[in-house]
Amino acid sequence: MALIEVNDLYKTYETGDVPVRALRGVTLSIEAGESVAVMGSSGSGKSTLMNILGCLDRPTGGAYRLNEIPVASMTRSELAEIRSRFLGFVFQSFNLLARTSALDNVELPLVYAGVSARERRRRASEALGRVGLGERMHHLPNQLSGGQQQRVAIARALVGQPKVILADEPTGNLDSATSLEIMALFQELVATGITVVLVTHENDIAGYAARVIQMRDGQVVADLRQVPVPAHGAPVERSA
Repeated sequence: MALIEVNDLYKTYETGDVPVRALRGVTLSIEAGESVAVMGSSGSGKSTLMNILGCLDRPTGGAYRLNEIPVASMTRSELAEIRSRFLGFVFQSFNLLARTSALDNVELPLVYAGVSARERRRRASEALGRVGLGERMHHLPNQLSGGQQQRVAIARALVGQPKVILADEPTGNLDSATSLEIMALFQELVATGITVVLVTHENDIAGYAARVIQMRDGQVVADLRQVPVPAHGAPVERSA
């Protein structure tokens, strides 16, 4: 059974007199441990699809099953519970608290989940070590490079032990060398069985995924599998 399965998914936004049909019958499935790049121009529906996959929005019609759980019609509180159990999020702008250490930024989802302080500290330290920042956990974001800040964001996504990481333009604010480091880290996570779904408009970034889904006008117009380009030629920068 697929980890992510959507069938005939529709999403319509009522804005004024003219309804906007953001998704028009999307059907796809994603297996555990897949790396998938979702591409498309502005207005193609890729962000709407990612919001629904991330249980941040609900479809107007169709079915969505995550880990065999039907989530399309869940309440807001039920969706929040599903997010905390199965999903981690990485964004283009990092979304770190500026006056808070890397460790405290990574702990934040566990605070909301009611995890004890000792367990939060243990899991956050472990997640930062996993992304190569074990010795910089007490640094503030402005004391870290852009690539290091994004790795803090990835550690924050990992701390809840998700099955799926959803990444929205995760290399959009990074130079090409740092982007390669981040994609190497994503490939390492995929190798451990974590599913990574990322939105990107860059063909070279999509090349690091094993599957590329192209969207246009709210529909999937291409779904191609490929041999991903190995990003491990440039080792992930480690703290000194």
